[in-house]
Amino acid sequence: FPKGRSSRLMIRVIRGARTQGEERGVIQRECAAIRAQFRQADNGTRSHNLAKLLYVHMLGYPAHFGQMECVRLIASPRYNEKRVGYLGAMMLLDEKQDASLLITNSIKNDLSHSSQYVQSLALCTLACMGSAEMCRDLAPEIDLMKLTVMTLPFQAALCAVHMVRKVPELGELFTPAARSLLSEKNHGVLHGAVVLITELCERNPNTLEQFRKVVPELVLMMKGLVMSGYSPEHNVAGISDPFLQVRILRLLRILGRNNDTASDAMNDLLAQVATNTDSSKTAGSAVLYETVLTVMDIKSESGLRVLAVNILGRFLLNNDRNIRYISMTSLQKIVQTDHNAVQRHRGTIVDCLKDQDASVKRRALELSLALVSAVNIRSLMKELLLFLSSCPPELRAHTTSGIFNAAERYAPSQRWHIDTILHVLTTAGGDVRDETVPNLIQLITTATELHCYTVHKLYRALITDISVQSLVQVACWCIGEYGDLLLRGECEETEPVQVHALDDVLDALETVLQSHMSSPATRGFALTATMKLSTRITHNVDRIRSIVSIYGSCIDVELQQRAVEYNALFKKYDHMRAAVLERMPVIDKSSPGHTNGESAGGTIKELEPTKLTHEIVFPQEPSNQAVCDLFKTLGPSYRLFMTFVSHSHPPQSVQLQMKAPSGDVIPAHGLGQVTQTVLLNNPNKVSLKIRVRVCYTSQSSVCQDTVQIDSFPSTAW
Repeated sequence: FPKGRSSRLMIRVIRGARTQGEERGVIQRECAAIRAQFRQADNGTRSHNLAKLLYVHMLGYPAHFGQMECVRLIASPRYNEKRVGYLGAMMLLDEKQDASLLITNSIKNDLSHSSQYVQSLALCTLACMGSAEMCRDLAPEIDLMKLTVMTLPFQAALCAVHMVRKVPELGELFTPAARSLLSEKNHGVLHGAVVLITELCERNPNTLEQFRKVVPELVLMMKGLVMSGYSPEHNVAGISDPFLQVRILRLLRILGRNNDTASDAMNDLLAQVATNTDSSKTAGSAVLYETVLTVMDIKSESGLRVLAVNILGRFLLNNDRNIRYISMTSLQKIVQTDHNAVQRHRGTIVDCLKDQDASVKRRALELSLALVSAVNIRSLMKELLLFLSSCPPELRAHTTSGIFNAAERYAPSQRWHIDTILHVLTTAGGDVRDETVPNLIQLITTATELHCYTVHKLYRALITDISVQSLVQVACWCIGEYGDLLLRGECEETEPVQVHALDDVLDALETVLQSHMSSPATRGFALTATMKLSTRITHNVDRIRSIVSIYGSCIDVELQQRAVEYNALFKKYDHMRAAVLERMPVIDKSSPGHTNGESAGGTIKELEPTKLTHEIVFPQEPSNQAVCDLFKTLGPSYRLFMTFVSHSHPPQSVQLQMKAPSGDVIPAHGLGQVTQTVLLNNPNKVSLKIRVRVCYTSQSSVCQDTVQIDSFPSTAW
C-alpha cells in the first residue's frame, strides 16, 4: 500500500479479498506499512495509523506492536490524538501488561484537565482496564462531588464501581457521595448511582445497613417511573426507562433481604409494578421478572408471592422461549417453598414437555418431577411416562431416575409401583441406572401377594422382547424364584399367560442364554433361573441338567464357573440342592448398605482376590451322628454378592468365598468338630452379619436351625 492510504480504502480492499489467504496478505502488507509509520517522527498521521491498526485488531489479527503508540498518543496535547490513544488503550491493553502502568500518570493529569471531554476519556479508560494498583493510586482523584457537569457523574460513578470491584476497601471513599447522587434528575446519573450503591451494599454489611434508610426514596423514584406518562427520551416499548427500573428493583431486593422494615416499605410498590406493567413486550417482561425475583427474595406478604408465581405462570404462555425458560428456572427455585402456588400451573408446565427447544424441555421435566406429590402421583406419572416414550435420548436417563424416585416416595400401592417400573423398563430399559435391577427385585420380594401377578407379567415381557437387558434380568430372576406359579391357574392378572408345561419356560430361558443380545450378566441370571427351576418344578430335571452342563465349557469365565458349580450340585451335592436353591428370603430394605437408589448409580465392580480368612466352628451335638451343611454352599469357589449403593462413593461389593467343610460328621461327647473356611473381602468396611442354616440328623430325625453370626474380627470391618 502507498503511504497515507486512507482507512476507508483499506477496509474496502480487505473486504474485497476473495480468500482468507488473500486477506492475510493484505493485512500483513498494511501492518508492515503501519509499523514503518510508527518508527518515523510525528507527521500528523499517528492517530490515523493507530485507527487502522484497531480495525485490524477487530478482525482478530495481532496488533500488539501498537501498544506503545497508544501510550504516546494519550500523552499528546491534541484531543483527536488523545481520543484515539485512549480507545487503543481500552482495546489493546489490560491490567496484566506492563505497558498499562505507563499511562497511569497521563490518566491522573487528564482527570484534572480543564476540558470535560478529556476527563471523560480518562474516566472511561480507567473504568475499562484499570488494575488494582491503578485504582489505589487514582481513587483520590475520583471526586463524585466535584464532577458536577451533567455528563460526568454517570461516568464517574461507573468508574467508582470498577474501583470497588477491584479494591473493595475503597468503598468507604465513595459511600458519602453515592447517597447524594440519588437527588439528581438525569436518568443516566441515577442509573450510575444505583449501580454504585448496589455494589457497595453487596460488599459491606455496614454500608448495607446504612443505605436501608433510603428505601422510601427509592420507592418514590420507582413509583415515578411506573406512573409517569409517555416520555420519548426514556420510553422503550411503552415502558419508561426499563433499564433504570430493573436496577432499582435489584437494589431493593438487596436492601429488603432478611429485613422486615425495608420489606414492608416496598410491598405496595411491588404489587403496583406487578399489576401495572405490560408483559406483552420484552422490556415489560424484564421489569416483571425482576419484580418476581424481588418478591421472592424479601420478606413479602403471602398474597404478593402468589401474584409473583402467577406472573411466572403467564410467562409460560409467552411465545419467546427465553422467557419460558427463565420462568421455569425461577419456578424450580421456589417450588419447595410455594408448592401449592406453583401446583396451579401444573398443566401449563406439563405442556412445555412438548416444546421443541431442548433446554425448555429439560427445565419442564425437572419442574414436573418436583411437582409430583401423593395427591397427583397417578395423573402426573401418566404424563411423565408418555413423555418418556418420545423424549430425546439425552433426557431418558434423567427421566427414568426421576420417575423411579417419585414412585419410590409416593407409590399408592405396590402393584402400581411394580407396574410403573416395568413400564419404564419396557420403554427405556437401556437408560436406567445399574441399581434398578436389585431395587426392583427387593420390591418384588416384599410384595408376597403379588408374586403370581408379577411372574406372569414378567414372563409375558420376556417372550415378547429380550433386547432390554435390565428387564430380562429381573424377569429371569423372578421366573427362577416363582416359576412354579406360572403353572398355576390362579392369578390376579386379567389375562394370565397360558403356560402349559415347564418346557415353555425353559424355552424362554434358553432363548436368553443363546441370544447374541444377552450380556454375560444376563446369561448368568438366566442360567441361575434355569437351575432354580429344578427344585420349583421337579419333572424334566434332565433337560435342566443338560442345559447347565453345556455351559461348563463356556468361553465366559463367570458363566463357566456357575455351570461347573451347578453341575456339582447335581452330582456331589445333590442332597443339598433343594436347600441351596430354595427361595430367597425377603430382603430387609433397612439393612446396612441398602438405599432406594436415589444416589448416583454405577456398575458392580469385580473384586480382587480375597484377603481375609475366618474360620466358623460349628457347635458339637451330643448325638452319634450329625450332618452339617452350610447354607447356600455351592462349592469351593462360590461367591455370594451383596450390593451396596452409597451417596458419596461408587458401589462396591462384599465377596464371600466358602471352602468345602472339613467333614460331615461331628463325633459325640465333644470328641471332634467340623470347620469350614470362609474367605471374605470387605473393601468398604461395612458392618458384617451372616445368617447360617445348619441342617443335621439326630437319631434318624432331620433337624435344622438358623443362627446369625456377627462376631467378626474388627479387622474385617
